[in-house]
Amino acid sequence: MRSSENINWFADVGLGDRAMVGGKGGSLGELTRAGIPVPPGFVVGTSAFERFLSLLENEEPIRRRVEVLGAQELEQITALSESTRARLENALLPENLQTEILDAYAELCGDKLTWPLAVRSSATTEDAEDASFAGLQDTYLWVIGAQATLHYVRSCWASLYSVPSIAYRRKHQMPEHGVAMAVVVQRMVDARAAGVMFTRSPLTGDRSVITIEGTWGLGSAVVSGEVTPDRFVIGKITGEITVRDISDKHVQHVPAEGGGTREIETPEQLRRAPCLSDEELAALKEVARKVESHYGRPQDIEWAIDRSGKIFLLQSRPETVWSAKSAAPVARPAENPLHHVMNIFGGRR
Repeated sequence: MRSSENINWFADVGLGDRAMVGGKGGSLGELTRAGIPVPPGFVVGTSAFERFLSLLENEEPIRRRVEVLGAQELEQITALSESTRARLENALLPENLQTEILDAYAELCGDKLTWPLAVRSSATTEDAEDASFAGLQDTYLWVIGAQATLHYVRSCWASLYSVPSIAYRRKHQMPEHGVAMAVVVQRMVDARAAGVMFTRSPLTGDRSVITIEGTWGLGSAVVSGEVTPDRFVIGKITGEITVRDISDKHVQHVPAEGGGTREIETPEQLRRAPCLSDEELAALKEVARKVESHYGRPQDIEWAIDRSGKIFLLQSRPETVWSAKSAAPVARPAENPLHHVMNIFGGRR
C-alpha cells in the first residue's frame, strides 16, 4: 500500500500531516503508527479537495463568497450553503483522481469488494488544540460499493460548506484559503458495543480516572444523543471501578441492508444489562492509558468492540473543556491594581 499525491495510507501519516490529511486523518495515522488497533484505511488528501474545488471556482467563486458573509447573516449563509453543497455533490471528479480513489478502494477491500466502509470528513482545522470542528462536518457509515464511496467522498467535501461549519468559521473570522477537507475511508467495525471514553473525568476534571460510556451496537447512538449510555468510572492506576451507571438502552444503531444504518429496539434482555464486562473495561482502560501516554495530554476517544471481542479505536482528540480551564488564569490582572479597590467603593476617587 503506497501513498501518492492524493491518497495517504494511515501508516504513512501522523499529527504533523494535518495540513495534508486533516485532523481525523492525522489522528488515525498517529494511532496506527503507535501500535493502537485502528480499522485499516486511507485518506483522500486535501490536495484532491483543492484540485476539485479549483475546477469549480474557475466557473464561479466559492471561497470569496463565504468570506464576505457576516456571522449573523443566517439567511445568506443558508442559501450559499445549499447552492455550494449541491455544486460539490453533483460535480464530476477528474478522471485520474477518480481512478486513484478506486484503486485505493480496491486495495482496502481486497477480495471482498463490498466490504462496508466508513467515509468520514477530516477538516484541516478539526480536532486542533485551539479549535474544535468536531461534529460540524459529515460522516457516512456502512457505505457499500465503489460508486457509493465516490459519492460520499464528494458529500464529505460538500459538508465543509454546511450551515454550522460556515457559521463557525465566520464567527471566528477564519480565512477560507487555509480551510480544506480531507476524507477518511476505512473499514467499518461490526460493533457489538461502542462508545466514548475520557482520560480525565468530564464532570470534575479528575485526571486520576478514566470515564467510559457505551451502548449496544454502533457508537452513533451515543454521539447523536439518542441513547443514554452506560457509564463507568475506573481508577487509572488501581483499576477500581468506582461508578457503574447502567442505563435503559432502549434502542441501538445497526447496519441496514444494502448500506447505511438503522435504528432498532434493543431486545428486552439487553436493555438494562451492562454493555461491557469487567474484563472489557480493564482492556479499554489500558488502551486509554496508552493513548494518553503517547499524546502526553488528556484525550477524548471513540472506541468499538467487534463481535469477536476485539477493541478498535475510531478517533482520539485532545480533551478541551477541562484543559482550557486548567490553562486559563484565575483572574485577569488589571492595568492598574488599584482599580478593583475603587470599584468596590462605587468608583469613588
